[in-house]
Amino acid sequence: MKTLVGALAAVVLFTGTATAATDGTQRQLDGLAKLFPAALATTTDAGGGVTSLTAGTAELGKRVPVPRNGQVRAGSNTKAFVAAVVMQLVAEQKVELDKPITYYLPKAINDDRITVRQLLNHTSGLANYTQYMGLDQFTEQRHRYYEPRELLDIASAHPPTNEPGAAFKYSNTNYVLLGLLIQKVTGRPVAENVDRRIIKKINLRDTYWPAQGAETIDKKHPHGYARTANGVEDVTELDPSWGWAAGQIISTTKDLNTFFTALLKGDLVPAAQLREMQKTVDTKGEMWPGAEYGLGIASTPLTCGGRYWGHGGDIHGYETRGGVTAQGRAFSVAVTALPGTLQNTPEEAHKAQDAVLATVDSALCGK
Repeated sequence: MKTLVGALAAVVLFTGTATAATDGTQRQLDGLAKLFPAALATTTDAGGGVTSLTAGTAELGKRVPVPRNGQVRAGSNTKAFVAAVVMQLVAEQKVELDKPITYYLPKAINDDRITVRQLLNHTSGLANYTQYMGLDQFTEQRHRYYEPRELLDIASAHPPTNEPGAAFKYSNTNYVLLGLLIQKVTGRPVAENVDRRIIKKINLRDTYWPAQGAETIDKKHPHGYARTANGVEDVTELDPSWGWAAGQIISTTKDLNTFFTALLKGDLVPAAQLREMQKTVDTKGEMWPGAEYGLGIASTPLTCGGRYWGHGGDIHGYETRGGVTAQGRAFSVAVTALPGTLQNTPEEAHKAQDAVLATVDSALCGK
């Protein structure tokens, strides 16, 4: 299996002028294709020039070229989209960051101290429902549909991790509540809000929120793989409702670049609210080295100096990482399995994860 992946690392499709930086990114992707079935990436320069690259195979066991800028499940990048909508509502004076979430959603949780801000920056202390729903037995959960209230019920059955505001502790539960907040305040589905306020506004042609019950990926895409009780399995088709406002969106590396660039330029959120989004807390190593978390976006240091803003996403079958620098250079990469899927030890899985992050750093530093 790994031999086939390595052999197909030379399958490359790209646009744009070949440069040293492009060659460097291609070498990085070729390396990723030895660790994952496929790797896809897009660089968007400050002038809007786009270069998309691929490596590996779109289907394990077959010699299938990876589609350039193919769609992937973007996982927790969804949080940045949801956070942007919340901040638009803040700018419209329909939501206040430091009001308790129970002001808007009475009895949604049993703690009247937790604020909208604490949900956005993961300092609420609410238990993370995904830790308790048996996702390690993914074969059983893969085609199960969940209502948002069910996800909150799973979380509420477990104790908080900390006092509200006391510490960063990543919890998908926070963004389920924010999705419900958007629906309560606007009177419309969170998916419709994200589509109208963000996707259509900046013309993300290959990004969408899957409809209720949808298990497929609409356009050209590489297959995604996960380790299950049956071994390494193709999990491209799944019901993402358990991710909902915390991780349901499907996108491409090019569209993710466009989104984070527009967000950080102030095209989606007014300046005052963008400044609030960029007020960070220390993640204390819970995400990746040096990461600081704002309101739905994360800041990461670059080896060449400065930092980049983005988010990243992990969901069965796909991992995405990337962001945009202060100079306007954007880069996103996706691989078609989570670290550890094709690796045999935790150490190997950690190295695979580091390789993805190193690819982002190299591309944004122009190496």
